[in-house]
Amino acid sequence: MQSLKYNISVCEDILILTYQKILSNVENGNIHITPFDRAMLNPNSCDYRIDCKLLELADLPVDPKKQSSYNEINFTDRGYVLSPNRTYLANTLEEIGSDVFVPSLIGKTSLGRLGLFLQITADLGNLGAKHKWTLELKAVQPIKIYPKMRIGQVVFWSTAGNIDRKYDGKYGKFSVAKSSEIYREF
Repeated sequence: MQSLKYNISVCEDILILTYQKILSNVENGNIHITPFDRAMLNPNSCDYRIDCKLLELADLPVDPKKQSSYNEINFTDRGYVLSPNRTYLANTLEEIGSDVFVPSLIGKTSLGRLGLFLQITADLGNLGAKHKWTLELKAVQPIKIYPKMRIGQVVFWSTAGNIDRKYDGKYGKFSVAKSSEIYREF
């Protein structure tokens, strides 16, 4: 049997920050989380909460060449039941970002186990973007959500190489749920 050899280059500079590193970088201003609650820190992430407004995609079928329309839903402490086979946008309660570390927003396993997908495809943030992030929610079955509930977690990646460019894209300037602008690319 022939032995296979792989030449794998490992870059030890790219790491996910741990509890203490997240905390110290929040304290020294390299990570922006507002409002910040130390109790929301985990071993290598920080929980974030959902705000109290949803946008429900109204167009079916969806056509990327056309601007989509959304129904706006404000929900209260009584909660709101997400329906299956619908796409919802919301925003984080916290402003999150960094000029030094790359944020990645992901769901919580506790809600995933109940059938809630969060950040369907766009979990990776960009250097320099500091705002309330748009969340993409999809329910496998009816599930009730509440404003200000912990809905996801953010991890921060260190970078390799010089940071010579910060994000200046179309979605980085909003602190409310922002609909897709892919139609502008056609």
